[in-house]
Amino acid sequence: MQTPINAFKKAMQEGRPQIGLWVGLADGYAAEILAGVGYDWLLLDGEHAPNDVRSVLAQLQAVSSAWAALPHRSQPVVRLPVGQTALIKQYLDIGAQTLLIPMVDTAEQAAQLAQALRYPPEGIRGMGAGLARASRWQEHPNYIHEANAQACLLVQAETAEAMHNLDAIAATPGVDGIFIGPADLSASMGFPGRPDHPEVQAAIADGIARILKAGKAPGILSTTEAQARKWLAAGALFVAVGIDTMVLTAAAKQLLALYKQDAPPPSAGSY
Repeated sequence: MQTPINAFKKAMQEGRPQIGLWVGLADGYAAEILAGVGYDWLLLDGEHAPNDVRSVLAQLQAVSSAWAALPHRSQPVVRLPVGQTALIKQYLDIGAQTLLIPMVDTAEQAAQLAQALRYPPEGIRGMGAGLARASRWQEHPNYIHEANAQACLLVQAETAEAMHNLDAIAATPGVDGIFIGPADLSASMGFPGRPDHPEVQAAIADGIARILKAGKAPGILSTTEAQARKWLAAGALFVAVGIDTMVLTAAAKQLLALYKQDAPPPSAGSY
């Protein structure tokens, strides 16, 4: 039995834009519901949501369980709280194939992460596939020989330093995509809470162009339609167009407003 192909990575290599949703509710039940909607990818957030290895495992299982009845499968992307080798090993072993690592400022950091995602001789990932859900407990007999090709590393460029080093980060072997974080980038550039500031917008546009020039996939999160369409038109290949907590809050407020005139208006949100 062959190790599953990473459909998210394959789509980006083929230049097909992937539309995603940020998942921060940290719950398998919610993840299973969202996996049935039809997004290309779901970001299981371990940086700013209350997740750990076990809760992410439950969500990976939930996303997989939704696949059986669906012709179009949402691919899980897991964001770690930090790019530590030991954590990377754990999340890969529970079955994550695509990892998003925050706050990567240099090519040296990116190179270390690329090694952590891959078995020797290409990398330094620890050998423990016999215990791992990733190999289906050895049901994928060639897992250790096939896993490197399916591993997908996305790094976050979200500081002025990262944007300065962007060409070198994008040129790093083993980096598959670069996600630009508008909120942190705007703060780093001196405009906290203003990802819409013209200087920040110009930096993002320039960053997407540089990532594409390097042959890598640019990504971003945009919670307004105008911004999402702008970055898709600029060439971004993995774009999250909403956050589950914001979607839930907005829908709940809209429903309440049908019955109560003093209901709080839904916030449009900007990210």
